[in-house]
Amino acid sequence: MSKKIFSGVQPTGNLHLGNYLGAIKNFVSLNNNKENKCIFCVVDLHAITVKQDPDELKKNIRETVATFIASGIDPKKSIIFKQSRVAAHAEAAWILGCVARMGWLNRMTQFKEKAGKDKEKASIGLYSYPVLMAADILLYDATHVPVGDDQKQHLELCRDIAQKFNNDFEVENFLQVPEPLIQKEFSRIMSLKDGSKKMSKSELSDLSRINLTDTKDEIINKIKKAKTDTLSMPKNLNEIEERLEVKNLLGIYASLSDTTLEKSIENFAGKNFSEFKEKLSQILINKIVPISSEIKKLLSDQKYLDQILLDGVEKADLIASKKIERIKEIVGF
Repeated sequence: MSKKIFSGVQPTGNLHLGNYLGAIKNFVSLNNNKENKCIFCVVDLHAITVKQDPDELKKNIRETVATFIASGIDPKKSIIFKQSRVAAHAEAAWILGCVARMGWLNRMTQFKEKAGKDKEKASIGLYSYPVLMAADILLYDATHVPVGDDQKQHLELCRDIAQKFNNDFEVENFLQVPEPLIQKEFSRIMSLKDGSKKMSKSELSDLSRINLTDTKDEIINKIKKAKTDTLSMPKNLNEIEERLEVKNLLGIYASLSDTTLEKSIENFAGKNFSEFKEKLSQILINKIVPISSEIKKLLSDQKYLDQILLDGVEKADLIASKKIERIKEIVGF
């Protein structure tokens, strides 16, 4: 059955292995399925919910597009565009914000995590971010949205908003209620230095992550220094539950080799960590170094990247502008 898929990636720069295994690798598979219609959005409106350096933001937008293409997303098969260039996103966010309820937003755990202790100083944009995310999805009648654990709650909110709009204005099925596409295998990649924390570009130590622009030597060094423990390699799934760093490294290996965590454990049971790390480094080099080289090559041709975004904006705007006009008619504008 054909799926209409929408997903967005924030242009925060310095995309890493967590972004690749948690989202982009899955995007490539979806893009390669001829039956799917895929729309991938560089969500720069979302990015400014926290202060951004304007020049850095422009650079990061191009880097995100370059990463998509270098990873295997074909812009001829899928729409790749910049969110801020399609006015319907901001317009729909306001209208849907008048449908969403404060109580729903107050339950969003990600806002509490990102705002921290002093949420009074957080931007209104950070608070209402999930409503804009709902607008992004609903404008394109997306049937499916790839989500990680941290976005499941936001997609539930999107579904609630769609259903409430349809009910309030008596327009059955006008806003498509999307289904989540959740990766079954390892999708949440943790820090190489601390298995209890998600891999992040904001962590101070560069040794905590594999960047998609890392060289062969950098990858080898980071895996060599990645935290493990003093025990031998685990023999079964039960043995890794409390061994967070080991579980993370085995999960990375499983994801990159397209196998199960169980099978990866079986492959390395009884072997020493140095042998496992050597194999993990090799599989990372085989996957990441070609992507890294291609990103650098693409970034040297800014006109090409900008043209892809322009082409994508034209295609996206054709779809979104029709939907927002109909939304406006429905609410009485």
